Amino acid sequence: MTHGEIRSLAGLCWFMLASPLLAADAPAPRPLRPDDVFELREVNDPQLSPDGSLVAYTVTASDRAKDREITQIYLVPSAGGEPQAATRSDTGESARQPRFSPDGRTLAYLAKHEKGTQVWLRGRDFGQSTPLTAFPGGVSELAWSPDGTRLALVVSDPDPNEIDDDATGPKTAHPIVIHRQQFKRDVEGYLGDLYSHLVIFDVRTKTSFVLTSGAQDDSEPAWSPDGTRIAFTSNRTAEPDFNQNSDIFVVDVEAGATPRALGTSPRTDTAPTWSPDGKSVAWVQGGDPEDLWYDASRIVIASAATGGEHALTGELDRNVEKPTFTPDGSAIWFQLEDGGNRHLAHVEVATHKVERVLAGERDVAGYSRSQTGSLVVLESEPNRPNDVLALAKDGTLRNLSHANQDFLADIRLGAVSRFKAQAKNGPPIDVFLTLPPDAKPGVRLPTLVRIHGGPASQFSTEFQFELQMLAAGGYAVLAANPRGSTGYGRDFSRAIWADWGNKDYDDIMAATDKAIALGVADADRMGVLGWSYGGILTDHILVRTGRFKAAATGASEVNYLANYGYDQYQYEWEKELGLPWKNAALWMRLSPFFEVEKITTPTLILCGTSDWNVPAINSEQLFQALRRLDKPAELVLYPGQSHTFTTPSYRKDRWERYAVWFDRWLLGKNAPMVR
Repeated sequence: MTHGEIRSLAGLCWFMLASPLLAADAPAPRPLRPDDVFELREVNDPQLSPDGSLVAYTVTASDRAKDREITQIYLVPSAGGEPQAATRSDTGESARQPRFSPDGRTLAYLAKHEKGTQVWLRGRDFGQSTPLTAFPGGVSELAWSPDGTRLALVVSDPDPNEIDDDATGPKTAHPIVIHRQQFKRDVEGYLGDLYSHLVIFDVRTKTSFVLTSGAQDDSEPAWSPDGTRIAFTSNRTAEPDFNQNSDIFVVDVEAGATPRALGTSPRTDTAPTWSPDGKSVAWVQGGDPEDLWYDASRIVIASAATGGEHALTGELDRNVEKPTFTPDGSAIWFQLEDGGNRHLAHVEVATHKVERVLAGERDVAGYSRSQTGSLVVLESEPNRPNDVLALAKDGTLRNLSHANQDFLADIRLGAVSRFKAQAKNGPPIDVFLTLPPDAKPGVRLPTLVRIHGGPASQFSTEFQFELQMLAAGGYAVLAANPRGSTGYGRDFSRAIWADWGNKDYDDIMAATDKAIALGVADADRMGVLGWSYGGILTDHILVRTGRFKAAATGASEVNYLANYGYDQYQYEWEKELGLPWKNAALWMRLSPFFEVEKITTPTLILCGTSDWNVPAINSEQLFQALRRLDKPAELVLYPGQSHTFTTPSYRKDRWERYAVWFDRWLLGKNAPMVR
């Protein structure tokens, strides 16, 4: 690349241009602002009716008055039309998992009723919904039987220690008694000896029987085409908390029937789906357990009668999701993660040939196919959040949901592009660049490097609200997929095994250097931030370089010894780093905490107080160390929030604090937070 090409940003792959010019009398679009968290709507879980004429999907929006998220179910004709809400939002309760009955006349879904989440029914052509179940432990999944007379439900054991709000007298919580190795999990909190099992529920008589039982969780029920058997997912090893060896089981739909496993692999098996003739079951099989989450998953298939699975996408070396058979059983559709995109693909059962149905620069987050062959996808692009789109026979897509169309019509988004960077002795990596909406060619910009979580994850071509929010503040935003990321194969991802903050650090530095060489980034005004593993890698960066003038580390780990037995990752810690008392040198070498004196960068530290994924203890320790060393630091804790914030005002607050922090240290502004 010549000097002139670098200066002109040649070689960048552009996905989105600036917002189109509007009519002269139209108000000028504005950049995003943190308060827009209350306006953005999140679309999920599209489901076509059996005849393909109607689509149900969920929309999550923020209730400003109640400061909470509400999820509603919407219906829209697949031929196009105005989406209509099928559930109410004024009750303050959310609805999810819409599923059409086989005749298409009834919609079942999950919503809260009295004390727990239960199944509700709604007629397709009328608006009245009625609760169907009343299990004390609540329902988490549902699946219609092929004849529409029964439901397979995943029902949780009731908690005998739950405090009865209607009881008189003291309401002191019972002591928490722990026996399990995996004794806590984010959102769920402390885990007792309670599990979820399959229950068969008769829709007409409202009677039920328990299909599975035992000291393990059973999930993902899938009916055989003739309605006599159910395939499901479960870890039925002697000590399920000591491994991730879930298998696919098949059980006759009879009380007292014994499940039998279809495979014997020690890998993680999930998402079973039946062939139309009922002779085979396919599912998603995780990577080699010795590679933990760094190996790619694959589609496998087995005889429903005899088992004996074999891989259909074993040579693909990419993560796959959500398999479903074609009506004739000759192929299996699935979602395919690949190099900063997610595609829709299918694999031929006989030849193992993989073909991408929807490829290119897109992020397909879901899909649904009807019995008639109609298909809709949940798809996002850099300038559009997820929407439900219908796929025509000629391959064109037609938007059905338009969930954020009116809101985004008044917003000026930044242009998004992709370029390659390469560290010494490393592979090329993808870097997404989001520019401010008013960026001028040839002007170097203050730049923020945003690091993704995981580490086994990726930035993709989907709409990224946070990246656009940061860019709206006048920053160029870099989002790289360093080694450790998924979407590029097992070796690329596993390159950081027990070696965090090394090769992935080199890749982040290469991305930053390339942005400077392209004439985009101002080397004297750069910041770095991340959440979860993005925060962990941020901590590593801070002890290795002072090139960043400001940092924000969210829900991060800095002293790994403090996490063992305190977060939810005991199996993962032991698998990758070994037991801390037997491998203490590695635990300490990888922990940035023991090099904290090297940090010179002003650091904003954030975490939720109820985060059991990456608990706040490390955020507090990092803050304590930096303040003890008299380094500029600020700690912000969000009450009651787990790893993923659900309170809209807290998400708004976090983005506002990012803006104030980086504006102060990179731009010299000193605007204080209002609170």
